[in-house]
Amino acid sequence: MTLRPKPEPVQVVKQRRDNALRRLVEGVPYIGFLGIQFDRRGDELTAMLPFREDLIGNPLLPALHGGATAAFLEVAAIIELSWSTLWEDMESGTLDPGSVDAAHMPPLPKTIDFTVDYLRSGLPRDAYARARVNRSGRRYASVHVEAWQDNRSRLFAQATGHFLMPPRHG
Repeated sequence: MTLRPKPEPVQVVKQRRDNALRRLVEGVPYIGFLGIQFDRRGDELTAMLPFREDLIGNPLLPALHGGATAAFLEVAAIIELSWSTLWEDMESGTLDPGSVDAAHMPPLPKTIDFTVDYLRSGLPRDAYARARVNRSGRRYASVHVEAWQDNRSRLFAQATGHFLMPPRHG
């Protein structure tokens, strides 16, 4: 009779996955420059752009700068796309989450095009975004992102992007 190995405690697995996400995010200095953070619940990511005065584009309104909004949405899309690939590899066992470090970080997808719809002014407060991968193949991916502030049903921006996928390992 063959005994199965005892499963690892959930907290150990969770910590390894959180560390893999942290390493992925830290691998992009621009994310740190903007101060974007990610909250992971299972395989679902929520990006957060904490409010800072230097993100205001129009001080008379005041409103978030459109470039900061677009950058936030694009970062959310790229990290979601990269994370979904990493998650798939970790779940299938082809990638050990502990091996995801700066030296072994998979290359990020490259933006082909990215279209932002500014639905209303971004207010001077924290912003949140969630991306959904519509299609991800070997060479191409399509992602939709929605951003809100106080109420998820009142989006202030949304975007659709198409990305060139890096070659997969294994």
